[in-house]
Amino acid sequence: MKKISCLILVAISLMGISCKKFLDETNPNNVNLKNFFKTQNDFDLAVNGAYNQLRGLYNNKSAWTMGEMRSDNTHYDYKSSDQAVATTNRCAVADFLDDKYNNQTPAKWNAGFNAISAANIIVDHIDDIKLSDASRNAILGQAKFIRALAYFDLVRYYGGLPIYKRAPLTREETYIPRSSAEEVYNLIIADATEAAEKLDAPVFPQSGRATKGAALTLLGDVYLTLKKYDLAENALKQVTAMGYALFPNYGDAFQLGNKNGRESVFEIQFNTALAVPQANTDASIYNFLPRMANTTVVTGVNYNNITSVGGYNTPTQNLINDYEAGDKRLDASIGIAEGTFNATDDFTATAVKSAVNYVAPAGKVGRPFPKKFLHAHSIGNQTNDNWPVYRYAEVLLLLAEALNQQGKGGEALTYLNQVRARAFGDATHNVATTDQTALQAILLHERRVELAFENKRWLDLVRTGNAIRVMTAFGIEQKARYSYLPAGSYNVTETRLLFPIPNAEMLLNDKLTPNPGY
Repeated sequence: MKKISCLILVAISLMGISCKKFLDETNPNNVNLKNFFKTQNDFDLAVNGAYNQLRGLYNNKSAWTMGEMRSDNTHYDYKSSDQAVATTNRCAVADFLDDKYNNQTPAKWNAGFNAISAANIIVDHIDDIKLSDASRNAILGQAKFIRALAYFDLVRYYGGLPIYKRAPLTREETYIPRSSAEEVYNLIIADATEAAEKLDAPVFPQSGRATKGAALTLLGDVYLTLKKYDLAENALKQVTAMGYALFPNYGDAFQLGNKNGRESVFEIQFNTALAVPQANTDASIYNFLPRMANTTVVTGVNYNNITSVGGYNTPTQNLINDYEAGDKRLDASIGIAEGTFNATDDFTATAVKSAVNYVAPAGKVGRPFPKKFLHAHSIGNQTNDNWPVYRYAEVLLLLAEALNQQGKGGEALTYLNQVRARAFGDATHNVATTDQTALQAILLHERRVELAFENKRWLDLVRTGNAIRVMTAFGIEQKARYSYLPAGSYNVTETRLLFPIPNAEMLLNDKLTPNPGY
């Protein structure tokens, strides 16, 4: 890992997009990328380094702050005594009060371009040595998938972006203007298409690396976003023939023993079993719990998350109410930490309860949390959970939506009802309507409860044109519930559908233009 760390540092620091300082002189101690790649193992290490960058894109605080807390799915615990910059900035994203100076949203921009930079180095140097056709395809296919995935994430949050098809080597190549969103999507489609051509179909159990199925799912998601429904259908139907399957029970999809299983299409890898410093851990559940001096009652591990990470991504009552009676996903997705808040808004848990029909007893408070990411672990703030990017359930829902939008409601039901039958345990709750408008609303609801806390909800609201309507109504509900929300919060306008280009990036690169409204 030492060698790949040097490579990635060079890529990010000297040639990366978000570099803070550009060195004009060559440091003799740095890796020379012109002669770094000498064996296939060097490329394998570089690919591992590129995957590592995705952790920051999909599983850091900006990911769920922007993907879930920005939506009607989750909120936060307000603590009047904690108004530090990071706290207020994260809450501002949820309340639609963020601006270009916000210090929580730039992490997504930085992580995305770090991943792009790492992938570009592989693409630039793939022909530095002779590789077998199979090895070359696998390496290049993964790099193109990672670049496409990173750009797809960024373009939906920020709009048009600087396009880097190779790692920049000079100031002039680094500091370039934004291309249009359409141009970014063209690159994403080209990369995802090439990745699908070069990568092999999945073999179960999977290794966690990108496959043809992952690339085609990404491609289908892109085409659906662009309203090219026939192309989305074609890509996604290929995925349904690759051996993926739903686990019998919804909660099984998130069990540690089922990592990279038949329902997994692509997930971010975490492994606490590796030796330090290679070990990498997921700490999401500690972000999502209420602030507690001792988390043992909930997690089984004593950890104090009051001053560090807790109190965010709290499931809203609005979301809980959206689960239908009998939907087993509610109990699998959301738990209730029962206990009391003290005078300083810190929590003491006395029990964990089901969210199904929960009513807090006298003298107690029920604080919901995303239970689907809570599994056995031995060290506080370090868990072994992978982070799902695409599950087969989403493939089925994407395909159902692509079919419905083409007026093929009857066929769409075949895929939608596979997801619902698993959720309810039988076919008694299967959807029968083929009315296009009604079915589209059902599909949006289904995505909300199936993919809750997987950073999909905000993007779904924007993609389907529902963000302003839904979030304005939700804001009224929130301000009636929470007296600490200012009158100007939840002013959801067209300009709020994109996030601001980070101010620090615009200071570095005067060719970047801000998004309207920021």
